[in-house]
Amino acid sequence: MDAETQKRIFEPFFTTKEVGKGTGLGLSVVYGIVKQHNGFINVYSEPGMGSIFKIYLPIIKESEQAREKDMPEDIQGGHETVLLAEDEMEVREVNRSILEEFGYRVIEAVDGEDAVRKFHENRDDIGVLLIDLIMPKKSGREAYEEILKAKPDVKAIFLSGYAADAMRARGVIGAGMDFISKPVAPGELLKKVRETLDR
Repeated sequence: MDAETQKRIFEPFFTTKEVGKGTGLGLSVVYGIVKQHNGFINVYSEPGMGSIFKIYLPIIKESEQAREKDMPEDIQGGHETVLLAEDEMEVREVNRSILEEFGYRVIEAVDGEDAVRKFHENRDDIGVLLIDLIMPKKSGREAYEEILKAKPDVKAIFLSGYAADAMRARGVIGAGMDFISKPVAPGELLKKVRETLDR
């Protein structure tokens, strides 16, 4: 990469690929995740020579300290039902475990179509949707719009590995929609769920 390209590589939607070949979001997502973890990225690149990306993250000496930091003492759980729609199994299992540990009942969906189906099967029980925006078969936004027709007052929290600004710039989420960037800390997840349910 030349110097001008290097200056812009972390900008959302910047890409050197031809139209239709790339979204320009990959490195902006990496940058966002690294910054969330108080790290930084150094880039070394010369045209024709290749590129080296070095990611620096702070050392966590004790995992218990990290858990305490992520889980404020005043965090509140509940007994409501959460429809958790997430196509990545590992992410889904972690979030389900966090929610269940704090008393919530969790109904899992593996994609957008499954989310719509599970909602209709449990419509009267579901208190909030926790829904990934990028999923197969139906996107999180498409699934939400379909559910919204059946229940106009449904509460929803959207999740994505992409930054909120990038999602809003592309019109994937609108102003006022609740959004959390992945990876999400347990305390942040629980706080957002409780706030949304209480609203």
